Amino acid sequence: MSQPVIAIAGLACETSTFSPARTFGRAFHPRRGPEVIEKYAFLHNGTPLADVADWKGALIGHALPGGIVVRADFEQLSREILERLAAIVASNPIDGLWYDIHGAMCVDGMEDVEAELLRRIRSVIGPDVLVSASMDLHGNVSRELAHQTDLITCYRMAPHEDALETKERACRNLIDVLTSRTDNGRRRPLKAWVPIPILLPGEQTSTRNEPAKSLYSLVPEIEAMDNVLDAAIWVGYAWADEPRNHAVVMVTGWDKDAVVIGAKRLASLFWRVHKDFHFVAPTGSFSECIDNALASSDRPFFISDSGDNPTAGGSGNVTFGLNELLKRAEFAKETTPSVIYASIPGAQAIDVITKAGVGTTVTVTAGAQVDNLHAGPVTMTGRIHSIRYGDPDAEIEAVLQVGSVFTILTKFRKPYHHESDFVGLDLSPRVTDIVIVKIGYLEPELFNMAAGWMIALTPGGVDQDLQRLGHHRILRPMWPFDKTFHRAPDLTPRVIPFSNEVLGTPQG
Repeated sequence: MSQPVIAIAGLACETSTFSPARTFGRAFHPRRGPEVIEKYAFLHNGTPLADVADWKGALIGHALPGGIVVRADFEQLSREILERLAAIVASNPIDGLWYDIHGAMCVDGMEDVEAELLRRIRSVIGPDVLVSASMDLHGNVSRELAHQTDLITCYRMAPHEDALETKERACRNLIDVLTSRTDNGRRRPLKAWVPIPILLPGEQTSTRNEPAKSLYSLVPEIEAMDNVLDAAIWVGYAWADEPRNHAVVMVTGWDKDAVVIGAKRLASLFWRVHKDFHFVAPTGSFSECIDNALASSDRPFFISDSGDNPTAGGSGNVTFGLNELLKRAEFAKETTPSVIYASIPGAQAIDVITKAGVGTTVTVTAGAQVDNLHAGPVTMTGRIHSIRYGDPDAEIEAVLQVGSVFTILTKFRKPYHHESDFVGLDLSPRVTDIVIVKIGYLEPELFNMAAGWMIALTPGGVDQDLQRLGHHRILRPMWPFDKTFHRAPDLTPRVIPFSNEVLGTPQG
């Protein structure tokens, strides 16, 4: 039997509909053709997966989370995906497609975008090609997306330390199905899909903590059942307002009874513990977090400025926290407790700083160019501590010292997750008193570094206080928006075979 031919395509961006920011096509940093294969070491020559299939890269794009994707830019990327897939199909009829997505992308004027893009892809590759999707557990699986995929899996860890493992699993599962045949030819697996009326932020559902830790520990047990290929739990994405935004459980396999039993177990446990989810760290207002940090002997003490977290969809330029910080008298002098603030974008400020040079005192204004709903631009006078060029996200970074506060400014927004992000700017977070980062739960390096930690419930496009955001299109009742359910939710698994109705008229 000849090797299966498998194409790769997809667009990924986690987007907040509550942020005034917009995501443009260039943010996806598209990879095309062989560049797609180069991105994933598990597909390189000599690896087990590379040896059993002929992989064809079409186009993938992964954007930093942000605001709604501009429609024209999405359409352009979508057209290119279809054109490249058509060229692949013309020269090599394909057997499978790895659909590399996040699952929480929103586009101006569109709904359920990942399902819509796959519908368009199906119009090119046809209904017989098997599709395996890999997703973030903070993505959304609508019934339509479940119908159009043959296999679908997601991360099992938050923070997402298993991202590459999940993508490799999606490819391995696809190979397994493509090489499993019966007397009637290739088989398509069954999927048991259960929507669950829960919508929580990741900061309450980290798999480091209970009850998510135990909930996700059940996934491998279900996956190990006879005739089950994969099991997955999606928490869903809390900062977008579409009917598809809610938790989902799916189990995929060959036997109807097996997938139904597995999905029912996962969904029942999820609902049984829905009241037990809580924030992964102590919380408070920004001011309360500063007070606690100053009173604590734990060093370094980390504060998550969570409402504008750029890795959850925040614009990254909300100045609320930085304004509050610079008003504090405790940090007015260089001799008072040291603080790192990461970060605030300001292209004009960066221009002033780069022209002035390290060691110079300058006055600059930054932030609130996109999101000024909660605070205006912040003006600072300080000494330029460092400048760094060439970051793939920020492009140019600089540190301005104002009193004892070392503020990182960037040309373009950037998340700060690694110690090297700071060390490269001549900062030492391990010996700094307070480190304030625009983030939700701390990524592994920061988590291991932090002696103390609080989450500041600050405003922004990814506000942790979901009630403040004004959802009005999600399905109700929905926990925690609704505290009383007059009847228990229907957690009966819906068995979903592949849908032949995938070649309908696409949106737009």
